[in-house]
Amino acid sequence: MGMLEAQEGQVRIFGMDPRRDTVEIKRRIGFVSEDQSFPTFFNANQVMDVHRGLFPTWDEDLAQDLLTRFDLPSGRKVGKLSKGQARQLALLCAVAHRPELLILDEPAGGLDPHARREFLETSIRLLNETGTTILFSSHYMNDVERMASRLLMLHDGQIWIDSDLDDIREGYCLALLPAGMPGIGERLLADPRCLCVRERTDAVRAVFELGPDECSAHLRKNFELTDAQCRPLPLEEMFIELAGGTS
Repeated sequence: MGMLEAQEGQVRIFGMDPRRDTVEIKRRIGFVSEDQSFPTFFNANQVMDVHRGLFPTWDEDLAQDLLTRFDLPSGRKVGKLSKGQARQLALLCAVAHRPELLILDEPAGGLDPHARREFLETSIRLLNETGTTILFSSHYMNDVERMASRLLMLHDGQIWIDSDLDDIREGYCLALLPAGMPGIGERLLADPRCLCVRERTDAVRAVFELGPDECSAHLRKNFELTDAQCRPLPLEEMFIELAGGTS
């Protein structure tokens, strides 16, 4: 979005430089963030008027459909809208010009569960209806599992996982091993299929880039571990294990 200057490397969107081709790129992008705000003295109609002037591809029929779907009070000032309504207005303005890329940066943060689910379901519906690509960042793993087809997991500036969500569900697992085995952590981490290890008093917990059955066989064959328990990992638990483990 051009808000930060890269310290190294480069970013290209649609093959263009977002620092140099700012207007051309932003006309093709919709953006909603957690702390996004409009002038509090504008009402919803005035906010939409501004966006109509900014985007030549503004679709008035889509905008009015969303206004009705969200049941937004178009004459109420932004400062009087609830947090959920303000986020819905931001989503309306982000998608009514039918962007090729919709960037959602923690868009449902701070919303109650009902408002968050409604926001995400609307985003998914718009994705299916218009074919827009959505880049969605969130710490709510349940939201990610509901929306995503591909997952990129980042920690400490490093890419840990970049894979289709279905492949992650089927191709990763948590192995639980008995505690108190000297040197087991170092041995496991030497295995290229082991992503991290957490040695706790009750058990050794290791994340493997293997399905549960495949991992059990792998541990028996290569480590002579016959009592390992291997099970699938929900995304939230995977993130906790990776963030808290040694890799």
